[in-house]
This record gives sequence, structure tokens and C-alpha cells, in this order.
Amino acid sequence: MLDGDGNGWVSLPDGSRRWGVYGAAGLLLYATDTAGTGHVLLQHRAGWTHMGGTWGIPGGARNRDETPLEAAVREFREEVAGDLDEYTLLGVHEQDLTVWRYDTFMARLPGMTPFRPGNSESHEVRWVPVESAPALPLLPPFRAAWPHLYANLTASAAG
Repeated sequence: MLDGDGNGWVSLPDGSRRWGVYGAAGLLLYATDTAGTGHVLLQHRAGWTHMGGTWGIPGGARNRDETPLEAAVREFREEVAGDLDEYTLLGVHEQDLTVWRYDTFMARLPGMTPFRPGNSESHEVRWVPVESAPALPLLPPFRAAWPHLYANLTASAAG
């Protein structure tokens, strides 16, 4: 994890905490296999991380001088090793909690590019069939956003 001016905790009105002084962002990659089945690239978070041991997407704190998309791509490249050159942005899901926000950028790759953990924050990185994702122990905020993300992905894939 690189040090940036966005690193730090924000306390929400409900007493929960979120990482990222200026908010946070992540990248949800989508691709299809040779049979046409949609997959998403998920990250099994290392046990020492916030809400570790759960599955989610690579992402993290946004720095003051970054757009949310720049932060999502930077965080992806910090946490995941592999070629992220050819992607098409499908949309963004914004979770705005008034004092903090998380932007999930959904992007399509032309194929299921091989990826692997890029630093100690990722225990594992794996392509998961879209329909199987909810069966994993998902990071609670990611689980809450999943119905919206799923709807956006399936609409984008159909169109």
C-alpha cells in the first residue's frame, strides 16, 4: 500500500468507519468466457485488512488530486498484478453516504485476462461467474451494492 494524502479513516453517523479521507473507489472487471458466461474479477482480501477474509473488488482511498476513476485504476494496479490496458468503461455505481462516498467503476475486458495478487492486501484474485458471486463471503458494503452492480452489468452485457 502506497502512502497518499487520502489514507485515513472517516467515521459515519451510524458509528461505522470507512477508509479514505476523500472517499474511495474500486474497479469491478467483467469478461465472458468462451461459452459466453459472464465473470467478474474478485479479490479475496487478506485477513489483516479492514473486513479481511471477505471477497470484494480491488480499491481503496482516493487522494485529493485524483478523480474517482484515477483512484480506482491506481488502487487496482497496486493490489493486482496483470495487464489492465484494454478496458471499456460500462458505468459507475456511486454509494454516497453524505460524509463519505465509494465509486465502483464497472469495466469490460475483451477476455478473461490472467491476474494475480499484486501486494499483501490480496490473498487471492479470481474470475468468478457473475451468478456465483453472491455465494461467496462478500465484503458487507460490496454485498449491499451487489444487486445494483449486477443489474448494471447484466444490462450492459445485453446491450
